[in-house]
Amino acid sequence: MTLSSDVLSLEVNGHVGTLWLDRESARNAMGSALWRGLPKAAAEIASNPSIRVVVLAAKGPHFTVGLDLKELGGSLVSGGDESASSKASANASMYKMIREMQQSVTAIADLDVPVIAAIHGYCIGGGVDLITACDIRLCSSDAIFSVREAKMAIVADLGTLQRLPRIIGSGHVAELALSGKDIDAARALAIGLVNSVHGMSAEDVLAAAYELAHDIASNSPLAVQGTKAVLRANDGRTIDEGLDFVARWNTAYLQSNDLREALTAFLERRSPQFKGD
Repeated sequence: MTLSSDVLSLEVNGHVGTLWLDRESARNAMGSALWRGLPKAAAEIASNPSIRVVVLAAKGPHFTVGLDLKELGGSLVSGGDESASSKASANASMYKMIREMQQSVTAIADLDVPVIAAIHGYCIGGGVDLITACDIRLCSSDAIFSVREAKMAIVADLGTLQRLPRIIGSGHVAELALSGKDIDAARALAIGLVNSVHGMSAEDVLAAAYELAHDIASNSPLAVQGTKAVLRANDGRTIDEGLDFVARWNTAYLQSNDLREALTAFLERRSPQFKGD
């Protein structure tokens, strides 16, 4: 499978895949081509067993300025399909469009492999939806974040209001979502939106993301993907239910060749070479 998109590109280097937002001329504004492309990109990543970690990054001076209002603004104002025979039909069209856009972001969240967002410049509106679907977020010191929708008379509807409360405190969520204010990298770090801040440029944060990605990729892919699955399964479960889930997971997957390799490498005092089986 080969990704075909005018606004996304995928590079694979060893066990690390880089999914690029690749619409530099429009500051990576998020239009219909992106919403169509994200599920395809996720499918290509999932079909490539060599990819153990994904870095989500952006070309150009900004991660993304958010929703492409030049392309999609008209449909938002009109309420969906302008040719619809009734208001109900138009509303159904709008609902379908929103759900498809939501599912595009969820396609990234649902990847079995970890996803690291490497953010620089503006990360506005839909960009926050996208990075909250990632497992880890790093940024450069020039990064600016905004849950901008309220300023545009929109309720954020692509995942920020659902995923952000699991990342930062509810008071911070309310402040950002209700005000639509911009925050800088230092504030994003202070409230836990990003794990760490790296340098002044896209190159700096990308280098940090790759270093972390290679650290993760050097571990057993079975264990890494299992850890992500268990963390994800904790949502909505009690501690005891979560413990039962991980017990069942390890009952099914613990006795791997990777485990044998880890024990052998320990005894031989060398680095393990995991194959994911």
